[in-house]
Amino acid sequence: MTGFKVGASKEEKSDQKSVSEIFDMLKIYIIRETTKPIRGVFRWLGFGAVAAISLSIGVVLGALGVLRLIQSLIFIDSNTWSWVNYIVALVFCCLIFVFTVSRIRKGSLEK
Repeated sequence: MTGFKVGASKEEKSDQKSVSEIFDMLKIYIIRETTKPIRGVFRWLGFGAVAAISLSIGVVLGALGVLRLIQSLIFIDSNTWSWVNYIVALVFCCLIFVFTVSRIRKGSLEK
């Protein structure tokens, strides 16, 4: 008597219920696996954009400050060595760039 089912209509309802549960679980899974990483990406991009803008402003102001400091202290009235001031400011910018790149670390998007 393995092929006979008693009360097949109840099992059909449970099959329909299990199909709807599967679709609900699938919908919840898709939402969980797509929205959390997307939120993490937007948060990551937002913090990165703010950091890049802040760092850019800071480097420009710092380079101008170093340039003015060198111009006012070392080569005050020299016309032949005036280009050294700009080289010093460029070296300062390069050092800041190297330091910044060395501090970059790969993080996770799902924080």
